[in-house]
Amino acid sequence: MSEIKLNITGMTCEHCVRAVTKALKDVPGVTDVEVNLQPGSAVVHGEMDPTDLISAVISEGYVAVIQS
Repeated sequence: MSEIKLNITGMTCEHCVRAVTKALKDVPGVTDVEVNLQPGSAVVHGEMDPTDLISAVISEGYVAVIQS
């Protein structure tokens, strides 16, 4: 199982966190998600395509980049 860390911008409240969490959990292969409002990050566990994670966050109206 892999772990991917994302920086997410645009989240301002707990509603944002719930929306991003749900979107990431819906990505095929994701087994667990931890989204934090501050500092605007997510840790995603599973076997998934990183571009699918970014697309899921964008579909909710936020911006995501993979942490290096």
